[in-house]
Amino acid sequence: NTVGTHNVSEASFFQCRGVRDTAYMATIDTPPNEDVDMANAKVMFFIGCHLGENIHVSHLKRYLKGLENGAKLIVVDPRYSAAAAKSHIWVPIRPGTDTAFLLAIMNYLIQNEKYAADFVEEHGEGFEEMAEGIKEWTLEKAAAECDIPAAQIKEVADLLAANMPHVSIHPGRHVTWYGTDFQRQRALACLTGLLGAFGVKGAFVPPKGPKIGKVGWPKKEGEHEGNLREMADVHHYSPPGTPTELIRDAAITGKPYPIKGCVIWGQNPMQTMPAQAKTIKMLEQMDFVLCVDVMPTDITMYADILLPDTSYLERYDMIKTGTQWNFADEHQQYIAPRMPLVAPGFERKESIYITNEIAKRMGYGDKIPVQTQEELIDKMLAGANLTLAQIKAEGGIHIQPGKDPYGVSEDLVVQFKNDELEENGYPAIPTYIPVERPPQGFQRLIYGRSPVHTFNRTQNNAWLMAAQSENPVWVNDKLAARLGLKEGDRVSLTNQDGIKSRTTTTVKVTPGIREDCVYMHHGFGSMNPELTVGCNKGVDDQSLITKIAVDPETGAHGMRNNFVK
Repeated sequence: NTVGTHNVSEASFFQCRGVRDTAYMATIDTPPNEDVDMANAKVMFFIGCHLGENIHVSHLKRYLKGLENGAKLIVVDPRYSAAAAKSHIWVPIRPGTDTAFLLAIMNYLIQNEKYAADFVEEHGEGFEEMAEGIKEWTLEKAAAECDIPAAQIKEVADLLAANMPHVSIHPGRHVTWYGTDFQRQRALACLTGLLGAFGVKGAFVPPKGPKIGKVGWPKKEGEHEGNLREMADVHHYSPPGTPTELIRDAAITGKPYPIKGCVIWGQNPMQTMPAQAKTIKMLEQMDFVLCVDVMPTDITMYADILLPDTSYLERYDMIKTGTQWNFADEHQQYIAPRMPLVAPGFERKESIYITNEIAKRMGYGDKIPVQTQEELIDKMLAGANLTLAQIKAEGGIHIQPGKDPYGVSEDLVVQFKNDELEENGYPAIPTYIPVERPPQGFQRLIYGRSPVHTFNRTQNNAWLMAAQSENPVWVNDKLAARLGLKEGDRVSLTNQDGIKSRTTTTVKVTPGIREDCVYMHHGFGSMNPELTVGCNKGVDDQSLITKIAVDPETGAHGMRNNFVK
């Protein structure tokens, strides 16, 4: 902000959850942030969300409490995930057809008057137009498209209707799948509105958390007219920043201007962006690449200067705040800054030190807002009339009375039809856009998080690698029989573009995945030899993701459109 850099991109937005946030913003004018009261739900509904293998511990606790309290669980996933193993209804859907499934559910609820009519009348806009626009999506049409029984779609819809509004429609987290994901997330938000599942127990309930102060660098005066997205006048519902694909294309082509320097901080674009060869081409034409990381991930191989960051055990960090209302009617708020367990080892320095030292050398020393981590924390805590010393005296976490989060705001509007979307050239109502199906002899490659590892960042942890040293590829048992594959066979993979995996992994034969796809854990198969424990262990799924699909509304990458054999 202070220097005036035109283009900043974060993997957490453009290769993860940015589509979700902007789709919900276009529907209910607020991002979801997983604010679903699962502990008090009567039904929990997950699409491709494998809790128990991913996501935050606090969310997992809400989910497990919901199951303990008797909630029914619906899991829509082509793989029999950890969540599917707890489900009452598992829907092994054809990958890429989730939006058709959601439209059929909504159409069925509307046609049979099984939706929250009073809520829709008070808080809905464009309902009639959406109802008319999705009328084609009968149970039978969706069943054929999704390759699941029509009776199962009806069963899901009836269960949701029978328990509305106390339904947790989980918005998901890593949702960049097909390059059509804005529409799926819009449909999820609209389904939540159709069930009236806002503001009541067990539904979408934004917590009323504590307020703390903010500390920031001053922004450079004037507009950043060189922002690539604004210049191209595309992706009008982009998350904050610039779509990564626009940056990469500009850097390689030099149009509309060259990009000759980049800072890569705590990200590993080699394993987050599709088409690794294109990323390497972008990096090789740079005059200067700075990487800041805690591990020698693959991206650090391309750094001109590599600065070693501190691990989470060696630093103070941003303050975590939140609300706990799920397990009792007591509403509590917490404020907890992360604190170091040990001093940084070797030459590692934390981010404020690194940032400030760079700023001084660039001539921005007078703009530095804080000199130390502790000063940052204290300035932020001052907004809540607290100090770091006080929280340390309280054992590291401050608890204070909270506020009742329940209730529907009078200002809540669910835009079933969004006219602004239409004005910008996008579908005004949630719309199903088919994706390519696997060519003959190939399966769709899908992936997810290992419950043992934190993506690639823990691949040099000897204890965790002893627990899981590679990522077996899940293959349906009937497909395996046809291919002559047995459990434990060692294989390599080749994708639709002829790209072969650099390494091999083993086969996991299971009925718990559809025949038209295979599944792998993400983050394995690193090629950096400095990652002495994790190098060449398992297969790098990202190396096989070479087909680029970009969500038109947001510019986010879709990364489940690649096929392997």
